[in-house]
Amino acid sequence: MFKKTCLCLAFAAACTAVPMTASALDVKLEVVAEGLTHPMTMVSPPGDDRKFIVEQTGTIKILGADGKLLDGDFLNIKHKLPPLKWEFDEEGLLGLAFPPDFKKTGKFYIAYTAQLRGDADLGKQLWYAHTNVVAEYRVSKDDPNKADQNYERIVTAIDWPQFNHNGHWIGFGPDGMLYISTGDGGYANDWGIGHNVTIGNGQDTSALLGKMLRIDVKGDPYTVPKDNPFVGNSKYAPEIWATGFRNPWRCSFDMGGNKDLICADVGQNSYEEVDVVKKGGNYGWRAMEGSHCFDYVNPNSHPASCNKAGMTDPVLEYKNCSNPDFAAKGDCEGISITGGYVYRGPHKAWDGIYFFGDWSKSFMVAEGVLFASKMTGNKWTKETVNVTNIPGFKDFILGFGQDNQGNVYIMGTRARGPNGEQDKIYKIVP
Repeated sequence: MFKKTCLCLAFAAACTAVPMTASALDVKLEVVAEGLTHPMTMVSPPGDDRKFIVEQTGTIKILGADGKLLDGDFLNIKHKLPPLKWEFDEEGLLGLAFPPDFKKTGKFYIAYTAQLRGDADLGKQLWYAHTNVVAEYRVSKDDPNKADQNYERIVTAIDWPQFNHNGHWIGFGPDGMLYISTGDGGYANDWGIGHNVTIGNGQDTSALLGKMLRIDVKGDPYTVPKDNPFVGNSKYAPEIWATGFRNPWRCSFDMGGNKDLICADVGQNSYEEVDVVKKGGNYGWRAMEGSHCFDYVNPNSHPASCNKAGMTDPVLEYKNCSNPDFAAKGDCEGISITGGYVYRGPHKAWDGIYFFGDWSKSFMVAEGVLFASKMTGNKWTKETVNVTNIPGFKDFILGFGQDNQGNVYIMGTRARGPNGEQDKIYKIVP
């Protein structure tokens, strides 16, 4: 099923798969929900057969244990969001996480872009786009299928320079801590207003942008775990778990294996990457794009050498069609990677396969691509996923979801921006 033909990356025990158009994993897609508006992810609480669907426009809906969408919203925070641009936007309701003790406490956590906080300094008031918030909510005492709309506790609030590169996937790890991915702040090349001009936010260890954060949600407003890698180092923000990200667009913990934290990090113009995120790791941006040296002044050209000391190459990368040289040669595979999940469902032949995708090979029309990757030690292989029951499947791939049985789902849309009620969620099946 997987051809293990790889090119070894320098300075890391990893490999990049050579595109193999003749190799493909055949799957079928079953529609499990439709009539949605830009679903970002679908998450099941621990020990619960319900599936909670996050819509970018500010609502969470429930897919019941019977496979039917419940009437109304579980949660609606549309009034807290900045106005979303219908043609394309990266703001909105972006993440949802249930803690291990959800059944006992009824508490859950969401990540969203809020209107810029009123007490931000004058410079931010003039130039910044919004504030990225992680907040605690709880289930209504009267209805387990409704959230308490009158309760919110802000856990983190990070002012954001531009509308894009928010990251803000959130998830509880096997250790019970909350992990938060943050993008570099937006615009392009990790440069401009709100960015560290010298090294970029990804390499600025005092900034929370361009990082993987790890916190304990217990506290006021949270507690920094004592075993975070940089606690006590004055050069680092103590919340940082790992550094060097551009826009980690969807991460996940493997339900099995080593419980790895896997993130897809969106590249600039040339390379998309998948990282296995480790404690204290530096994943390169903006010194690196994928395994390649990066020059933020000339983003399409990559210097032959640079200082890679202390940096970890991705376990997987592929070429971005935004680079005109790659596009001309026809060996590019997308423009914006979308991270997925490791399959741990009932089809044992797929056990350990990481399903992920690319938003699209084109910005103007839906040309999403689905991939499957197999992990063998530190070496990963990649092949295209062939949808046999939907010829020409080309949705924009917004995100992925996973249920408690280990099945993996795709969030698909035909619209670039968060508008209409035409989007679907598909279950990946043999």
